Amino acid sequence: MSKLHNVRGRITYISSHAKQENLYAVYETTDRHYWTELARFNQQEFLKSGTEGKCIEARELIIALPESFPDLYDPDRLLQMFTNRFKEKYGVECVSALHHNKRKTNYHIHLIFSERELLPEPIEKIATRNMFYNKQKKHVRTKKEILDDSGNVRKGCKIIKKGEVYERTLFTAKNKLFKQEHYLDEAKRFYTDLINLLIEDDKNKLHVFDKNGLYLATKKIGKNNPKAEQIKTDNEVRMMWNHEVDRALVSQVPEDEIRQIKKEFITDRIRNSIKVWGNRPELLLNIILTATKALALLTSKVLTAARELKNKLFHESLEKEYGSKAVIKVEDIADVVTAPAKETTTEPKPPSVTVTATVLDAEVVEQPKPQIPPRPIMPPEATAFPRLQKIKVTLDKHNNLIFEAERERTKLEIELSDLKGLARLTKKKELESRIATKNEEIRTLKAGLSGIVRQHGFATVQDFYTAFYTAQRATGAYQRECAKWEETYGEKAIPKVETMHDKIQRYKEKADRQNTSQPYRSRDKGAR
Repeated sequence: MSKLHNVRGRITYISSHAKQENLYAVYETTDRHYWTELARFNQQEFLKSGTEGKCIEARELIIALPESFPDLYDPDRLLQMFTNRFKEKYGVECVSALHHNKRKTNYHIHLIFSERELLPEPIEKIATRNMFYNKQKKHVRTKKEILDDSGNVRKGCKIIKKGEVYERTLFTAKNKLFKQEHYLDEAKRFYTDLINLLIEDDKNKLHVFDKNGLYLATKKIGKNNPKAEQIKTDNEVRMMWNHEVDRALVSQVPEDEIRQIKKEFITDRIRNSIKVWGNRPELLLNIILTATKALALLTSKVLTAARELKNKLFHESLEKEYGSKAVIKVEDIADVVTAPAKETTTEPKPPSVTVTATVLDAEVVEQPKPQIPPRPIMPPEATAFPRLQKIKVTLDKHNNLIFEAERERTKLEIELSDLKGLARLTKKKELESRIATKNEEIRTLKAGLSGIVRQHGFATVQDFYTAFYTAQRATGAYQRECAKWEETYGEKAIPKVETMHDKIQRYKEKADRQNTSQPYRSRDKGAR
């Protein structure tokens, strides 16, 4: 967002076909006379305030659009929509123009807007006595202050007689919102959401960078920028931090701990550095590198602890399963060896018992079925969980590759530090080369984490995990609701109405069990 000190000249520049090579559309919410009056009023208020510098007559936003929009949307309608939405939100007049740069690689909108609103009726102040103004257009108390030695009014001074209008207010005060720091972020989010409504493919949707988030923003290198090399180096270090944040998130490091490291090692140290050394961007390099190492150390500790816990639980489960089975087998073998051989005897079969029952002709009245509510419906967040779970598995596998590469690098570093004598002269270069290659491999693997989530429509790894945990919680809540519904209204929960046939069958089964439980005894006393 830029401040305009000559709003009429800027409007002429952005809306002129003679000055713009690729001008597609111009749209104005009011006539040009409005901007002339606005500029005059702002200049008058600026003189009254006595502020040093230049008067701000209006402000300008430049809105970058996707390069697919020229083929999809009419320029006039697109420009009108973007301008009218801004006016509806903030209630100020606008002038906008839709451009392409010379190489047609930057499709964008220039939006000029006023910080003031036009009053429904002008506010006029009438002089109750003669009023005198000097060359600086400031009000003075006496006439002598504007007269020369001859008693004439000096050139540039003026007198407003009693009963005349000495001040005419056409506009409201400036909206303080446009001066606040958070306004630009608000405008970015507003137009990003509007652009995303017009983008059909989720992979191409735009995202606004959060300054208070976990990541560091990279700077754009402009054309013929004298500090291009310094900005490029700075961006590389920032990306190293961002990749390490991705690794930490995949390794289940809590976001609060990552944010704490960023605050302690980057934000606070930059603030202290500016207080002590002033604005020296070259010191930022070491600050970010130190923070990156601190975050990598925390990630390594979390991963190591998680793997130790996993191995411990795995061994405990093995002992429970296979250890208990082994004991049972040994006891079974001992029983077989020590138990005496038993004589096999055959018992006569008991006589079959016949049960008869008469079925009443009376009809069995069925009980009314209870009102069963519908089964819980799966929420939209839960439907995406299987897809997100597959992405998480891919991230975990990729993270394991990084972990193994780091273990190999650690072994090489230990081997390098243990070299002594002649071996230090012969193997040192070889080991240093292998460590450098392994470092580049690790850096590439870490950068691949963000590439995985981008393939599935997520801007960052943090955005993916936010969506994943939301879907996980929704899935868990849905499963608990289904289990509760099954317990209350499922087939096992509904009592079965017992008919006469069921009663007869139950009686027969009970009689069979009683007969089989008692051995058959013959009436012959001599029988055995």
